[in-house]
Amino acid sequence: MNWDEFPASPPPPRPAHIEATPFALPDALAIPRRAYLLGKWLQRGEISSIIAPGGTGKTTFEVALALSIATGRDIFNKGLHEGAARVWLWNLEDDRIELSRQLSAAASLHGLESNDLGDRLYVDGLDQSLCSAIETVNGAQLVMPVFDGVASEIERRSIDVLMIDPFVSSHAVNENDNGAIDAIVKTWKRVAQQTRCAIVLVHHTRKTSGQAVTSEDARGASALGSAARVVLTLNSMREEDGNRFGVADPIERRTIIRVDTGKINRAPPESAFWFKIHSVELANGDYVGAAARWNAPDPFESLSAADLYAVQMAIDAGDWLADAQAETWAGKAVANVLGLNVDHDPDKARIKSLIHTWTVSGALAKETRRCKIKGRDRPFLTVGRWINPADLPTAKGGVGNGG
Repeated sequence: MNWDEFPASPPPPRPAHIEATPFALPDALAIPRRAYLLGKWLQRGEISSIIAPGGTGKTTFEVALALSIATGRDIFNKGLHEGAARVWLWNLEDDRIELSRQLSAAASLHGLESNDLGDRLYVDGLDQSLCSAIETVNGAQLVMPVFDGVASEIERRSIDVLMIDPFVSSHAVNENDNGAIDAIVKTWKRVAQQTRCAIVLVHHTRKTSGQAVTSEDARGASALGSAARVVLTLNSMREEDGNRFGVADPIERRTIIRVDTGKINRAPPESAFWFKIHSVELANGDYVGAAARWNAPDPFESLSAADLYAVQMAIDAGDWLADAQAETWAGKAVANVLGLNVDHDPDKARIKSLIHTWTVSGALAKETRRCKIKGRDRPFLTVGRWINPADLPTAKGGVGNGG
């Protein structure tokens, strides 16, 4: 065999010049603090995402956010850390006329006027197109002049917050292409960092068959949720929460929206953020929805330490099971003391909440022992840490924590 007949192998390519960067712990006081604009939802130089199914009032929510920031009026009581700031609301589903209706309704609901806005609010609708990426024969391609143009306008107008709704309408690539979506979102993040602007990308969810949505339910590629610093999910009030809070009407429940922060976990209903969509009549006769904070009712409202002591006395006087399905459920003793009805769903939900809180605080306790009726071990509710009767005339705020 003549080896000369075979061409020599080409030399291997030279490796790219890459250097690892040494790191030493800096003085923590020298590290810049995160620059939040509104609560922990919006941060300068970062991407936030709002994930919502259709019909949950995401645009209504965004409009309230925009007005809150632009006026410096803390509509949702989340904290405006820098006061009034400049907002660019770019909605790619509605035109400026419809956006004018929604902004006017929100302003009317919260008593805001044009002077409160100054020159800090900028609004564009689908009248002005936005396309940050396209499909080509070679695959997805970023349209860098668009990113550069947006960044330039942000800097020219000193915009602090840019909201783009919906994200899917701001590009023309396959929304299931994780690589392409990742490139788009990462480029928006570079714009945010370059301009020190907080950018909000609003996205739809896939169909969830009526289940509550999380960030995992965002339609298409997962890259958006992965790249965002904060993901807010919007869900209409569910039946179990309605029963808990005494909102039995399903139509009313659809107007009360729960906002959760995070990728997956949902906070307890009492500590979640809620807003309600109110119907506002404009001067032209139109009725338009506008958002305002909704505070979940406190199950301990109007109760005192004396009420808890009376509950402890009733629990101690009988054999009360912890199981809400039991004939001798401890909740019935609570209902008798407080004048509630265990057959009324809102009352029953309130009783469960009271028992749960008192058990966690130690005012009540669970004890497993033999049930005389069933003849087997079952959890009973007993008294934990007693309220001191001598403290009752002056005890304040002891209901929730067992005194």
